[in-house]
Amino acid sequence: VTDLGRWPIFSILDAELLSAVKKICVFGSSGNEAIFVTKDDDVYAFGSNCSNCLGLGKLYITVFEPRKIDSLCQKNIVDLAFGSGPHVIAVTKVFLLYEIAKTFVILCVCVRESLKKQQNKTRTFCDHESSYANFYLVLAVGSISLHSEADVFAWGQNNCGQVGTGSTANQPTPRKITATIGSMKVTISIACGQTSSMALMDNGEVYGWGYNGNGQLGIGNNVNQPNPSRVGSLTSVIITQVVCGYAHTLALSDEGIMYSWGANSYGQLGTGNKANMVSPAVVVNHGERYVEVAASHYSHISSALSQTGKVYMWGQCRGQSITEPRHIRLPSTDDAFASFSAPPISWRIYNVDLIKGSRIAEAVASSFDNPENSDIKFVVENKEIHVHKAILKLRCEHFQSMFHTCWDEASKESIEITQYSYKVYRAFLKFLYTDDVDLDPEDAIGLLDLSNAYCEDILKLKCEAIIRQGISVENVAMLYAAAIKFGAKQLEEFCFRFALNHMTAVTQTEALHELDDQVLKDFIVKASQAGAFKN
Repeated sequence: VTDLGRWPIFSILDAELLSAVKKICVFGSSGNEAIFVTKDDDVYAFGSNCSNCLGLGKLYITVFEPRKIDSLCQKNIVDLAFGSGPHVIAVTKVFLLYEIAKTFVILCVCVRESLKKQQNKTRTFCDHESSYANFYLVLAVGSISLHSEADVFAWGQNNCGQVGTGSTANQPTPRKITATIGSMKVTISIACGQTSSMALMDNGEVYGWGYNGNGQLGIGNNVNQPNPSRVGSLTSVIITQVVCGYAHTLALSDEGIMYSWGANSYGQLGTGNKANMVSPAVVVNHGERYVEVAASHYSHISSALSQTGKVYMWGQCRGQSITEPRHIRLPSTDDAFASFSAPPISWRIYNVDLIKGSRIAEAVASSFDNPENSDIKFVVENKEIHVHKAILKLRCEHFQSMFHTCWDEASKESIEITQYSYKVYRAFLKFLYTDDVDLDPEDAIGLLDLSNAYCEDILKLKCEAIIRQGISVENVAMLYAAAIKFGAKQLEEFCFRFALNHMTAVTQTEALHELDDQVLKDFIVKASQAGAFKN
């Protein structure tokens, strides 16, 4: 559970209000301004209130005690983002976009007239002083937005072409970006640096526009681009996430490889040196596969999360220049920004994980596999796992039935398990105590089998997530077959899409040739329908 106290500004809140916080957005030149949403759907703001960015009216003063933003309360805010003015954009679940502008807007104003069609899932980011919104993904970068059809709209300051309209004239109202990208859809994400913009298309291609003096667009030169320009050197790579720092860009591929380009004065590219890059370079990986990358236009720090749950950071970290990813003992990339970024801001809206009674949870977790107080043990591969009947019955319907008086196991003090490996069964029992799964993707297949047999749907989803992180060209066919066997529909679709994106390499793997005949035939038909074999 992330400690909100890692952001210094939240250390001034009283315990009662702090316990009610559900979502937070921390911004400002010193990380000294914040807006948060409570579990009761009230929206509060506090901090230095530079340019009246807190949306509290004509105060022009620092607000140390959190005050409600009345126009946003009970609106079901799903995302918040900030620009460098600073200004703030908020998105509601009912598809309204609110803007608290840099200077001219004192109270929250609804931005809707130029964006008539809207959809149901929204997300917001703010970076430079132009803006984008997307009503599948809403990203405010000054003010940017994505349409329900995944079209891109932009408005705001445009001195470097960051609005992407083909000129450098400021754009006062949302305008659709059509040049270069044409009818392509941006269904993945938009990210923005201080004066540059990046878009990730649904086919994995990356486009950039705006200021390019440090090579942050990744197009091989330092020329500003008023229209979207494709990052050509990533043609053979399927990108799944793009984020922007002040003047650098990070991208993550579907194979867990990080790429970076742009400014590198503080080592924020993670390449082991401080040389700027005008084209994507592979980030030092220390043998890790990454599942998330993080950056913010407010700082020169980068962070990433690996598939093993390790958090790394590099760049300008508390005044030090770190030129390659360094492991830090923090639970998330959000914590990395709260602890090491200058200023200590949130790189995205942070959803607080509210776990009540954490001391009880810790006590239960610490009692797992403790022979001193257990009342039953499982023997797997001649190794013992000590647990408690009461906890197992509370957490799992399978054990509720097993320990019923009509079962032989109900009176036993030791039960032998032969269907699963020790590593898999221990991970399953530990999950019942902690809600966490600590297994490599290869072993998670066995746990997926177990979760399917024991009807543990939550565990099944966790296994699918772990397996997705370990997918490669060599094993995707085998994992695709396993997903079908265990009824893991989301994993099946993920494996299919991965194989489709890497079809030439996958067709040459031994795993594909070893597929069951019917599974292979169905895969070929499905791939053909998806256009894999078109000339």
